[in-house]
Amino acid sequence: MGHGKEVKTRPDPEVDVQEKGEIFFFYRPKVGKDEAHSPDDVQRMYIVLRPESGGDRAVEEKQAPDSGKEGLKKQQNSGGEGGHGKEEVNIEEQPLLRLIVMGKKSLPDPAKRSRPYWGYVELVTTNIQDIKDDLKGEEYTTATRGTRHRSAARALGEGVYRILKHDSARRRGHTHLIYKLELPSPARDDEAGEPQEAMKVEPEASYLIQIKNPEQPRSGGGDEGRRFRGLQSKRRAAFPAHLQGRFGSNRYAPADPPDLLNYEGCEFLLIAASDDVEEELGLQLQTETTEAEHGGAGAAGCSDLVKLFGEVVDVKPLLSGSWD
Repeated sequence: MGHGKEVKTRPDPEVDVQEKGEIFFFYRPKVGKDEAHSPDDVQRMYIVLRPESGGDRAVEEKQAPDSGKEGLKKQQNSGGEGGHGKEEVNIEEQPLLRLIVMGKKSLPDPAKRSRPYWGYVELVTTNIQDIKDDLKGEEYTTATRGTRHRSAARALGEGVYRILKHDSARRRGHTHLIYKLELPSPARDDEAGEPQEAMKVEPEASYLIQIKNPEQPRSGGGDEGRRFRGLQSKRRAAFPAHLQGRFGSNRYAPADPPDLLNYEGCEFLLIAASDDVEEELGLQLQTETTEAEHGGAGAAGCSDLVKLFGEVVDVKPLLSGSWD
């Protein structure tokens, strides 16, 4: 469907788009379950970000291909560690994909004040098959429970996103992750889909996004420590010096540049900002679909998610807005 376009609806020169692309949402039923009928049946929620060039930023920096889970898939290291090193990727010539795991198995409600939601980058790759392998179902054997079945992920939503830098009177130099769904279609006559509503995947949303400093020690006591213990040290990203320097001595930094998200083990917080992007930021996201394309076979035919991942995931929740 493409990355759409953004239109400024009021003068706001302090909003600067850093990255644009496609966003896909998935969930996976718990181990041993073939279906999910509520969030209680969900094992994990995933987000896949696919940056696409809009003419301003054709090259992104990512972890070295022999590091992290990406390297493990190429059998060049022992795995289990965060991404490190660096390489440049021309996203006009090859795909770049990030697989993200949300800790609470949902997004924060963008219309309500709430505690930040923690997530981390599970996989960064230029090989679409790597993402498919992580989303597909499988049988595996454990020493204590024998053969176990892990169901394939379910497609939850598809849309366009932006990462942007925002300077405001209240807070300077922070970054937002904003998105607008294309599927399930917000233009449908019925209410928002059951799984989308339950997991807070709204038709559009704006979140502040803050990247966690991997070199700061894990929090001990206190409210933050109880909520965000984070990944073990060996699984955290190891940013190159020029990216690590963005943190200084701070525990968190804006997602500026978005290349910070191109390292496996990158941890971040999403903070609810608004469910009305235009009202909040004076920016309207426009998708590349029409109402006539929404629903049924038409939707499946124009969906990039279906084209990329339809062979390994269940797309019914995406197209129908219902649980399995």
